Amino acid sequence: MSKAWERELILLARLFQEKLGRLPCALIAHKKVHKSTTANFYNPFPTFPFTGSLRPVYPLSPRRPVPDSIALPDYAKDGNPKSERRFPGRHNITILDEKQQESMRKVCRLAREVLDIAARAIKPGVTTDFLDEVVHNACLERDSYPSPLNYVHFPKSVCTSPNEIICHGIPDQRVLLDGDILNLDVTLYHGGFHGDLNETYYVGPKALADADSVRVVETSRECLDQAIKIVKPGMAFRDPGGVIEKYAKSKNCSVIKTYCGHGINQLFHCAPNIPHYAKNKQVGVAKPGMCFTIEPMISLGSYKDKTWPDDWTSATQDGSRTAQFEHTLLVTKDGVEVLTARQADSPGGPVSIPEAVKADPPIGAASTTIKEGSAQKSPVA
Repeated sequence: MSKAWERELILLARLFQEKLGRLPCALIAHKKVHKSTTANFYNPFPTFPFTGSLRPVYPLSPRRPVPDSIALPDYAKDGNPKSERRFPGRHNITILDEKQQESMRKVCRLAREVLDIAARAIKPGVTTDFLDEVVHNACLERDSYPSPLNYVHFPKSVCTSPNEIICHGIPDQRVLLDGDILNLDVTLYHGGFHGDLNETYYVGPKALADADSVRVVETSRECLDQAIKIVKPGMAFRDPGGVIEKYAKSKNCSVIKTYCGHGINQLFHCAPNIPHYAKNKQVGVAKPGMCFTIEPMISLGSYKDKTWPDDWTSATQDGSRTAQFEHTLLVTKDGVEVLTARQADSPGGPVSIPEAVKADPPIGAASTTIKEGSAQKSPVA
């Protein structure tokens, strides 16, 4: 059987799995003849009430090796980010000196390179596991460790979150389809520092032709851009949320409230937290030398989330599509430096939102206030 035909067979099998939850009998018979591994793909959580059409496609590939020459973060071997737990608290915010700032610039440039390499590999017919391999290898080629790998036991080197998956999607054997949207969340560890960014991409022409997919992706992109504009010394950490939610609601979208931006430096996640919704209770103000991410997650429907039994994959509670964009930011004396900025040749980029798009108000959009003390989770990447 030719490689091209084998790829087509696997894609067809995945389509049946996604729609029916099983393989068609004809393909099972074909597997017996050709000894294909297609029928070995399975949903590990068959009784879980998924909120949308996506299903995990297992088995996961084995953990990808990292050579001894690569410097490791403290959690790489046992999954326990001990250094983060030694410095808890919202008031312990690191101010980076000039040398440390330069280290952040370098790792963030490398992270941008890796994201762009992976984004160029996105197309209908490839698996998210293949994209994980691309990211992993690109990190190693840059003498860097892929920060998500074994962070609190996350099994892969990148987060891949399609369609209704908000964040923390685990790369698996699912084939990307024309019409999907896909968030790639990349973080590198290099020279003792982490650099973190993500973007959402259109998979094939059908995605670009879908007005609602364009609306949620471009709304998320613009939410981030508008929030970055207000970052400067003295900015209250609660302020980006108001900017983000105002713009999201103007496009009939809602803001996911469970996850937030986070401090980043020698630690993958640390203070401060940067909520993305309005009327939050976050305390503190930005100061020169601080590094943190802003990464709004925007939904066409509900702001509420539901986590899959893998304890990582977070989906919208109503199955609506969601998009996210993220940059690592350095507060300067007179403003902000976007350390993970797009390059002139970066793939993707903004497209126009169709003017005629109409949408129902997002579910729960009227409830914009979270009570003080409500839990917030910092994303993996």
